[in-house]
Amino acid sequence: MTENWRQRHTALLGALAASGELPHAWRSAFAAVPRHRFIPGDIWEQRSTCVPVTTGAAWWDLVYRDVPIVTQLDDGQSAGPGIATSSNSMPTMVARMLTALEVADGQRVLEIGTGSGWNAALLAARLGSQNVTTVEVDPVLAEKAAKVIKDAGYSPDVVWGDGARGWESGAPYDRIIATCSVRRVPCAWVRQTKPGGRILAPLAGDFWSGTLVRLDVGGDGVASGRFVGGARFMPMRSERPRSDAPVDSGTGRRGSTGGLPAETMAHLGFALYAGAKLPGVVMADGTPDGSYQMWLHDRNGSAATVTQGEVWQYGPRQLWDEATAVHKAYVNDGSPDSGDFGLTVSPGGQRLWLRSPDAPLD
Repeated sequence: MTENWRQRHTALLGALAASGELPHAWRSAFAAVPRHRFIPGDIWEQRSTCVPVTTGAAWWDLVYRDVPIVTQLDDGQSAGPGIATSSNSMPTMVARMLTALEVADGQRVLEIGTGSGWNAALLAARLGSQNVTTVEVDPVLAEKAAKVIKDAGYSPDVVWGDGARGWESGAPYDRIIATCSVRRVPCAWVRQTKPGGRILAPLAGDFWSGTLVRLDVGGDGVASGRFVGGARFMPMRSERPRSDAPVDSGTGRRGSTGGLPAETMAHLGFALYAGAKLPGVVMADGTPDGSYQMWLHDRNGSAATVTQGEVWQYGPRQLWDEATAVHKAYVNDGSPDSGDFGLTVSPGGQRLWLRSPDAPLD
């Protein structure tokens, strides 16, 4: 199958370009850095569980599909529960984020989360290896990535460390890009970015699973900017969710949605709004049996499940009722889209705002 990679690679680039996700400025870098060189032999496809893909034809089919690929389970430990802990992002998302970073020749970039090394190699192909630093918290992944990047002909600075701290010895940077989600943008990233520079990171909250935020850094040590679309990434290792309190099923109370489709709660604009108004409430959704379902819980023993117009609420709080009340306020506020929201990061903390940095959502 190896003789077919060029055809597969060309087809993937053509699809990315046709979709508008791969602009001309990045086309040569993607052409020079084929994805398969950064994918290990043992990989998994993320479905309801992680399904191993190791055979020749299936491996090549997965590598050149526009999907994320799980490249590590259980932090590399054997006999674990099979939880994905590192992945190679879907090519559309890689291209979208690199485009949103808006790099220019000669600029220096810090990448948080080396992973397989593909993103770092793309940056090196575009900007020159001397202008790229990438930091990885897993020493085994860092070592493997450094090797495959070198084998591909690039030599960015691949370092082992906690990405939450950035990489001080290489600062300042013109751009910082994260390939893992964070709940709060570290102030270290702001300090290590030049005034006029940019930070691009997937931000994750409780009510919403992820969205990209693009921050411009001012000379006053404050970074501010808007959200630029959804983006689901694995969390930074230091920010993995803690265990939740158990829910007492004996407290179940049956009700209805009151005519409000549960799907409206999953709209990214509302999810951002609700994340500010319902701190600590977690939302998840999916179609495990073919029909849409939503789950809410507060990590302290309250929960709600919604399926085909039927609601069950558990524990001391009426989470569905609280969520519908916030949705009413959201509609009264003009039903803002995700691009109407923004974030400001300063030494004093992080603040989510709606339409203007002067209008924080508390």
